[in-house]
Amino acid sequence: MDYRVIKDNDLFLLTDLSGDVVPPPADAGEGQQLGYGLYRSDTRFLSRMELLINGRRPIVLSSEADQNYVSETVLTNPHMEEDGKLILWRESVELRRTRFIYGDVLYDKLTMTNFSPAQLSFDLSLRFEADFTDMFVVRGFMGGKLGTAEPVEASTGALRFGYAGADGIRRALRIRWDDHEAVAGADGTVRLAVELAPGASRSFELLLVPSIGDAEPEAAAPREEALARLEADYAEWVATSASLETDDPQLDALYARGLLDLRVLLNDEGHGRFPVAGLPWYAVLFGRDSLITALQLLPVRPEVALATLRTMARYQGERDDAWRDEQPGKIMHEMRRGELANTNQVPFTPYYGTVDATPLFLVLLAEYVKWTGDLSALRELLPNAEAALGWIDRNAEAAGGFVTYHSESAKGIANQGWKDSADSIVHRDGEYARTPIALVEVQGYVYQAKRLLSDQLVRLPEELGRDWRAMAARLASEAEALRERFEAAFWMADEGYYAIALDRDGRQVKSVTSNPGHALASGLFAPERAAAVAKRLTAPDLFGGYGIRTMAEGQTGYNPMSYHDGSVWPHDNSMCLMGLAAGGFSEQSGTVIEGLLAAAAHFENARLPELFCGYAKERGRPVRYPVACSPQAWAAGTPLVMLTAMLGLVIDGPSGTVRLAPALPPGMNRLRARRIKLGAGTLDVDVRRDPEGGYRVDVVGNTSGLAVQVDEQRPAGANV
Repeated sequence: MDYRVIKDNDLFLLTDLSGDVVPPPADAGEGQQLGYGLYRSDTRFLSRMELLINGRRPIVLSSEADQNYVSETVLTNPHMEEDGKLILWRESVELRRTRFIYGDVLYDKLTMTNFSPAQLSFDLSLRFEADFTDMFVVRGFMGGKLGTAEPVEASTGALRFGYAGADGIRRALRIRWDDHEAVAGADGTVRLAVELAPGASRSFELLLVPSIGDAEPEAAAPREEALARLEADYAEWVATSASLETDDPQLDALYARGLLDLRVLLNDEGHGRFPVAGLPWYAVLFGRDSLITALQLLPVRPEVALATLRTMARYQGERDDAWRDEQPGKIMHEMRRGELANTNQVPFTPYYGTVDATPLFLVLLAEYVKWTGDLSALRELLPNAEAALGWIDRNAEAAGGFVTYHSESAKGIANQGWKDSADSIVHRDGEYARTPIALVEVQGYVYQAKRLLSDQLVRLPEELGRDWRAMAARLASEAEALRERFEAAFWMADEGYYAIALDRDGRQVKSVTSNPGHALASGLFAPERAAAVAKRLTAPDLFGGYGIRTMAEGQTGYNPMSYHDGSVWPHDNSMCLMGLAAGGFSEQSGTVIEGLLAAAAHFENARLPELFCGYAKERGRPVRYPVACSPQAWAAGTPLVMLTAMLGLVIDGPSGTVRLAPALPPGMNRLRARRIKLGAGTLDVDVRRDPEGGYRVDVVGNTSGLAVQVDEQRPAGANV
């Protein structure tokens, strides 16, 4: 990564590798550096924070991002002479910047150490600017009617930047310090004259506190107390989550990194902690991303799923509003709280232009109940589920039986599946499909939602005026009817594969893509066709060695450098993994896991990014995508899916049984899983590959209340 980012709840700091927030040079191209700053609620509160020593930028020695909640950067001074007179010998001073965020406060500590044998004198300065720019403007998407900045207020130990927003909301950034020798100017610069004896150190600590509204921010906790609380929270998160240990250090590191990344990406809006989409640009509630990430987290932290469901239910569509692509029962796409959203200059308050979030809401609800047995959650959210089902049925009825999308909003998103770029749904002849469009994976989500809800509804106790069994039977019947329509409309006989979509005329969009892999876990496909999909997903044109590509090489729209037409998305692979594991396609599952592990070895801090380019492994190391978010929630959730895929873990709720059919990827011989969240408790399992190629499974602990069934051992790589 060419940036550093730390976050806690709704506040995050994005800097360059030196830890500075600086505007780009005039000739800079597009890229991540355009948006450095301190952000809260889609507003950049801090647009400059530049450290200078004797008026010059220091040299970066190290810039660490291995801890998600604390950043540390080590710098030193350049050589300084003037008219032949030595001012400061090179590398005399170590400048160590340590930062973290807690309680809507950025804690910033600069420690200066003299490593020269002489007394040193130098001037230290920190230049601050605050532009309070809306996220949409920062990213260059649009301008608009904006508010006005207030004069900078400088006082002893403090700076204050203020802003009167066009939305009628006042915003402010307060910067405070306790070192009375530091002097602030009206230009936003803090200056400190430093004297250091040989070997001596001096620290300078700052608090940066953004606020929204007229209320004064709460007093910040002392630095050491705040850091201790933050560290304790992360330690608790790891200690109480499902753990994974194997004889593959790369997988262990990837799993551990994913778990920590998911913790930093949690927000809470009053209904519990849910995952935001990713940093730096999508630190917001995001329909499909938050729902899919919560689905990935089910065996690890199921309470995140319930919090996500409750938060989504809070914003469920209630009316027809073309500006926001809102309809009754629809689940939102993206929520923004910046100035442009608040003044209705963009429709993200929230925006509902997504076709998959509504069925994914139902899938997550049904899967959560299946994994946990929490029928009270089903009863609580049943009105929202029925509203979502109503939206699905009305949409499908108007479009010939399949759920489709079409944007009505003047500033809406044209393609409303997960591949939402304008060029992602393309015919073989190069023509872009026209809406309304029915996506293959969305039909899978609808089928899966109705089938799973049917299974869970029969478990509810009888209530006056409600016949759960009749509703369950209706959903099961509707799912079966969808299956018949789907097989006739989406199967491409010439490819032996499913089309990515149907266009507005009902024509198949015949590009070969990863999308059918998402529907593999739904049970929608006929068995022999499911096997064909599994085989194609790991064929050389779709699988380049580092993962499943979004589009197969050789297709008209294929471009390995594109966002959605040939790149590799880890979360896309994880959705395919769910289906491969559920169908017993262990050979293909192992291939995908092996490829992702090979890719992860080349990225910083054992972290899979949002996406990377789709070049074949034979061409060398994976090629980074220039503006990929990292960390990204559903990329971080991908190694969590590997855990259940390797165990072949399937829950049969009605029978109260957990089935294990382990299949480890090539080269891995041992797996140890602890605290897998199931039923009323947890499951602890050890798996070892035996010399004949089968597996020995030891259930070390089981407080789930579910019986564990280990399938007959089969040689690694065999399919069932």
